[in-house]
Amino acid sequence: MSNLIQAAREQVSALTQSAYERAAAAGILPAGVEVHGNVDIPKDPKNGDYASSFAMAGAKALHMAPRAIAQAILDHLELDGSFFDRAEIAGPGFLNFFLGSRWYGQVLADIQAEGKTYGACDEGKGEKVMVEFVSANPTGPMHMGNARGGVLGDSLANVLSRAGYDVWKEFYVNDAGNQVHKFAESIHARYMQLILGEDGFAFPENGYHGDDIKELAQGFYDLHGEAYKDAGEDVWQDAMAQYGLKINIPKMQADLRRYQIEYDQWFFESELHNSGYVEETVSMLADQGWTYEKEGALWLDTTALLKKKYMAEGKTQEQVDKLDLKDDVLRRANGFYTYFAADIAYHRNKLEKRGFSKAVNIWGADHHGHVARLQAALDGLGLDGSHRLIVVLMQLVNLLQDGKPVRMSKRSGKAIALHDLLDEVSIDAARYFFNSRAATSPVDFDLDLAVREDSENPVYYVQYAHARICSLVRRLAEEDGVAVPDVSAVDCARLVSDEEKALIKNLAQLPEEIRIAARDYDPSRINRYVLALAGDFHRFYNACYIRGEEMPVLQARLKLADSVRAVIANCLDLIGVSAPEKM
Repeated sequence: MSNLIQAAREQVSALTQSAYERAAAAGILPAGVEVHGNVDIPKDPKNGDYASSFAMAGAKALHMAPRAIAQAILDHLELDGSFFDRAEIAGPGFLNFFLGSRWYGQVLADIQAEGKTYGACDEGKGEKVMVEFVSANPTGPMHMGNARGGVLGDSLANVLSRAGYDVWKEFYVNDAGNQVHKFAESIHARYMQLILGEDGFAFPENGYHGDDIKELAQGFYDLHGEAYKDAGEDVWQDAMAQYGLKINIPKMQADLRRYQIEYDQWFFESELHNSGYVEETVSMLADQGWTYEKEGALWLDTTALLKKKYMAEGKTQEQVDKLDLKDDVLRRANGFYTYFAADIAYHRNKLEKRGFSKAVNIWGADHHGHVARLQAALDGLGLDGSHRLIVVLMQLVNLLQDGKPVRMSKRSGKAIALHDLLDEVSIDAARYFFNSRAATSPVDFDLDLAVREDSENPVYYVQYAHARICSLVRRLAEEDGVAVPDVSAVDCARLVSDEEKALIKNLAQLPEEIRIAARDYDPSRINRYVLALAGDFHRFYNACYIRGEEMPVLQARLKLADSVRAVIANCLDLIGVSAPEKM
């Protein structure tokens, strides 16, 4: 696993330190002084590929002018066998280092050697991480928020895996509690209306109004006729809930599978209740003194837990006192456990029972207030939820067509469902667009742009770069008998133009991009990276001829182009987008 950006940075530090020690041994610089200079990448490559501030950082300790120190370092630099061809002094005492063909050739060699794993790093060191995402209520079709959450979660899981984490992907099915109760009530009301007419049975005011509920009621009626017309609530509640879930959950799985998303597990909330795990978790909180009873219900002292959490994070008592903190019900007076109690139990199951070091959740931004409360509850169980529960809050999706917001679905009259969207645009476009911005930013999904086949459409632009290279490789092989060479046969000293160097530097950046994307839980970095890489390739291709050049130049440029192809394919694979060979 290579990271030649970082390797070159570290080499600058080592070369500079060695030069200082030689200058000190020669009596030109004071010996035994520890200097901590920075190594940065200048924005303008004319100022070098790397710049060391060693001379300026050491001026005070060495009692010398920075440029004099820099000259002594430069005079004692030994670059033979390093990544660098030359170095020079600039400004008040910067040491600017210029990469040589050895480094550029090593980038191409690493891409060839690592193949589909190029870009991987060991940031995670095998740490077990669960990524839970979508987890939509199985009471209706998945909407645009679920669609974006699906891509973010799946792409993030891929990025974390490539960054060296042991990743598990999970969907949490809320098949218990108030939502399912309301779901069954809605189906029952539509079922009764089929028998008695719409005016003959009142539909619950807070019920689910979508056409999908009418379809479920019709399906239930077709199966059972009027057998449940006079059934008691305890009978029809369970029957209709189970019928609706058995229809809806496979539909959700099919939609997500079509969307190229597969989970390691679909975890059912009902299992937590049926096994007694929710009750046990609440008892543990009670044993720790974090609960109290009021008006027949059992409450979590969320206020005390949050105060403890916020004080540990550095907030002052005055700041904490100003917060509007409230407690949460865990068990209602009727004996039923709340969704919050089940959520605490589920995350205890993740962190304690199944041993994940971190639980990463993709949630809608409307769950913002729930994050700290759940973390604090896990803190109360001794599970360090403040650090081990990571919640990526996701902003909304704005669908646009003809420059105007799209709010209605032709089919249901409600918010557009995932399956409706995938009937309009390709899976590749949907996945690319939903991951095109960080979760913290809203996404404007332009339906017109998503179906365009030109450079204005970013996913088309990137895929076209990949197909263009495949076409080039194919044409050279078929018409000229020239195959992509092994890197050992390539003279990388032939790659000297600004476009060639910029392209190789961008190829070298992928391991760092993956590392930062994993660190920041932001897979949209991969979209931005591969879009920039495609742009650099198109500029290189337009500026540097390949066919017709003398063989050493042709081979070097062909190897570079094929390396770009491999890296684009790696990036598109990370975000679940195809890399076509023809377009």
